[in-house]
Amino acid sequence: MADKKISQLSTASALQGDETFPLVQSNTTKKADIHSVKNYIVPTNITVIKDTTINLSDSTYADAFMIRLTWSGDAGNMTLNLPSAASSVNRTIRFISNGGFNTNTRVYLTPIGGDTLDGSTDYYEINKEYEGIKIWSDGSEWFIIQKKA
Repeated sequence: MADKKISQLSTASALQGDETFPLVQSNTTKKADIHSVKNYIVPTNITVIKDTTINLSDSTYADAFMIRLTWSGDAGNMTLNLPSAASSVNRTIRFISNGGFNTNTRVYLTPIGGDTLDGSTDYYEINKEYEGIKIWSDGSEWFIIQKKA
């Protein structure tokens, strides 16, 4: 099969989501799964509504690596509870906000169950349009590893 063009291959079946495939980067072969590739490219959309709490540990968000926040409605606050750091070893999550945010529209990224975010149990506040932040878990806590200035 290595000598055939893609168009000459037989019909392929749909990916199931648990397949592993090779990825070559800088002369090094690594392995990846479809969830890491798909969710790195395609954001999970969350419509932000005031006085609402979403638990990012819910199965809906289990594979979310990029979350696009779209504000809807009146000014107010929404809480996004981060998943447990222990269940998210080496996981990164990016959050980006749309143009509907301002100082009166806030999303609180909140560590839970004694977890910390950059050493604090307090939330991180997103309250600007087009804000971006990336967090990473080492298995015991969350770290802010990138954010827009």
